[in-house]
Amino acid sequence: MIDKLEMLIALERERHFGRAAEACHVTQPSLSSAIKALEEQFGAQLVHRGSRYIGLTPEGERVLARARVIVAEARAIQTDLEQARNGLTGWLRLGVIPTAMATVHAYTGPFLARNPELRLHLRSMTSQDIVTSLFDFDLDAGFSYSAEDLDLTLPPGMESLPLYRERYALVRAAAAAPYPPRITWAEIAGIRLCLLTRDMQNRKIIDRLMNRAGLLPDPVIEANSIVALISHVRQGGAAAGLATILPVRAAAEFTRTPGLVATPIDGNGPDIRLPEFALILPVAGRRSLLLERFVAALGPIGRANEATEQSI
Repeated sequence: MIDKLEMLIALERERHFGRAAEACHVTQPSLSSAIKALEEQFGAQLVHRGSRYIGLTPEGERVLARARVIVAEARAIQTDLEQARNGLTGWLRLGVIPTAMATVHAYTGPFLARNPELRLHLRSMTSQDIVTSLFDFDLDAGFSYSAEDLDLTLPPGMESLPLYRERYALVRAAAAAPYPPRITWAEIAGIRLCLLTRDMQNRKIIDRLMNRAGLLPDPVIEANSIVALISHVRQGGAAAGLATILPVRAAAEFTRTPGLVATPIDGNGPDIRLPEFALILPVAGRRSLLLERFVAALGPIGRANEATEQSI
């Protein structure tokens, strides 16, 4: 039963019989037979019939919602039993917002070093996609922002574990005209900026901080990739006058190599509330033993890496 429900979940996720069969490591006829067997068992048509995948019937949608819970529970039971026997093994699936992909190793690296049998699956995702994937049991946890800094409401039972206040830096070509040791948000006026797209939570936060300083963000380049922004800043050099705004931890990573420098932005005014970077957790009953051990390790790991936040 569990394997058939997994195939139904894969079919809806992939929205294609061939891709769903490949994801489940079975042949397409085997997947079709499994779906048919579910329909016979439940006495209801679950999938609209056609030459290609069209979608689930209303009955299929109801079965899918329960299937996600059943499969997630079965996986959690299997994982917990294996870890009780063999220690921390298996996969920890984490969604990560783009601005943290270069620095998430500060949390995952030490945990992986202490648990060499562990495997990590990291996915660059928007804050909205992280919450959706947690709700659908496609992730174990996600690095994003605390609940009060998200432009969405976490589903009941989900929690955010704050890790640190996020500060920002202006990243530009090293050959550009020098700036003072620190600048203010107001002093960013006139700089040709490369920023994330407006659907990204980090971009929404940057826009708000600039608005409070009386600025209207008008970037020269928008992209949903930090690498794309950094490459334009680096390759454009002083002649293009391009710069981007990153969390200081990400800025510290990207400025390790020649060609880029970072200037901290003073965001400590009385009307400025800096956002909290956080780990988004699923409902308490859906947290695996592996995730619980990872959460327990975050405190010591965070304290050990706190110096990074003060490095620029």
